[in-house]
Amino acid sequence: MTTTLFVSATREEAAYLPAGTDLIVTGIGTLNCAIALTRELAGRSALPDRIINIGTAGGLHDGISGVFEIARVFQHDFSSDLISQMLGRPYPNGSGLPVSGRLPVAHLATGDAFISDTATRERLARSAHLCDMEGAAVAAVAASFGVPVTLLKQVSDQADEGAATTWFEAVDAGAKELYDALIAHDFLP
Repeated sequence: MTTTLFVSATREEAAYLPAGTDLIVTGIGTLNCAIALTRELAGRSALPDRIINIGTAGGLHDGISGVFEIARVFQHDFSSDLISQMLGRPYPNGSGLPVSGRLPVAHLATGDAFISDTATRERLARSAHLCDMEGAAVAAVAASFGVPVTLLKQVSDQADEGAATTWFEAVDAGAKELYDALIAHDFLP
């Protein structure tokens, strides 16, 4: 029997998962997420066969909506180019993730800032389709434990000046859309 651990930053984003689902709610941000997920995995007698991170994300391109499977994730607030120059060797930032092909794919920029301004949105849009605050942490922790990971993100807002208000208004519908995608595309065991 395969085991899947679901990871969500907030209870609101996982509201529609069935009772009894193996779920950890990590809190918002990369550090909270990394600490909570590391503690969870280190404390288990057996690792899960897969980790699925579900959550909302800001859309970095006009008209983007729905649920996406992430094919590449990176930290947008990490100075990997500068660090590479300082060290004189590459210091990679991000990773490619295998995708199932069941959902549209996107690239994800993760950082500890809630993106809610057009200038930052436009800068991030040059490298990603979506932005969130936990995806890169989930991918890094899963990789460090050797557990395959899937990131599924629902577009809740447009990562612009209206993002904070939009997220609060959209999170419940987003959680339902995530659940529907999990069911429709056989991600729930």
